[in-house]
Amino acid sequence: MSNRTTMTEFLLLGFSDVRELQILHFMVFLVIYLAALMGNLLIITVVVLDHHLHTPMYFFLMNLSILDIGSISVTVPKSMTNSLMNIRSISYFGCVAQVFLFVFFVSADLVLLTVMAYDRYVAICQPLHYERVMNGRACVQMAAGVWISVFLYSVLHTGITFAISFCGGNMVDQFFCEIPQLLKLACSDLYLSETGAIAFSVCLGLSCFVFIIVSYVQIFKTVLRIPAEQGRHKAFSTCLPHLTVVSLFFCTATFAYSNPTSSSTSGLDLVVAVLYSVLPAVMNPIIYSMRNKEIKASLRKLIGWRLFTKNKLSIFSL
Repeated sequence: MSNRTTMTEFLLLGFSDVRELQILHFMVFLVIYLAALMGNLLIITVVVLDHHLHTPMYFFLMNLSILDIGSISVTVPKSMTNSLMNIRSISYFGCVAQVFLFVFFVSADLVLLTVMAYDRYVAICQPLHYERVMNGRACVQMAAGVWISVFLYSVLHTGITFAISFCGGNMVDQFFCEIPQLLKLACSDLYLSETGAIAFSVCLGLSCFVFIIVSYVQIFKTVLRIPAEQGRHKAFSTCLPHLTVVSLFFCTATFAYSNPTSSSTSGLDLVVAVLYSVLPAVMNPIIYSMRNKEIKASLRKLIGWRLFTKNKLSIFSL
């Protein structure tokens, strides 16, 4: 009988068996999680409330923030709970849900970053055609295409993963249900199908990454021809942070998934997983808000309006 039919839970990797370090892990992840939530919710709120930011760039940025909240919420809260409660278990169906949602949000992140690169390419390299190419309807269709296609991809990926029989125990060497670590527990030849799916996914990811790089090469060539130094600075300040996030995300994710059945050290796998699953959700709002004058101006205006409204109500209540 296949062990898959009787397996009811998996055991996730703990950061430490020392109680004090478990509490420290909980506190660190709590700070990171709250920072990611606050930063991304702030971007969503500002973009929604400020009509000056109702442009394709900020529309896609808002979608990116939604995906970042989703991706970090799939993994970090469960890891925090395990450390706080001094447990390591996750149910079988909880693991299925975690794999599906994580693949969905992370894959959508990469595809959306590719769309954002295309948006910047059209805006800088073909400014006369920008309003025609990136009109409201086109932006909604692109975003909807990302969400729908990635949903179908995630269903396929998750289905193949859990069609495998697991007989290598139930210990997952990661702080969440990560596909490469689950494949180490496989005992049937079906794991080759998921390995093939991962190889296909890496190729798709590489295609997105190459598209982004080519787009930015064209952008930088165009920017260097801009006579005004202020225009060059604005273009570089918009594009370089985006390229940094994409490079970090793609390189770490590719490293994690490039050799799923390897016996690499758990410590290295853990660091890489944190870099591609946790760090981008924290970095994106910092990069796009702290280095973006329009976001900062809208935020100041929003805070100023709230303070003005509060003071006005206080005066009328006297």
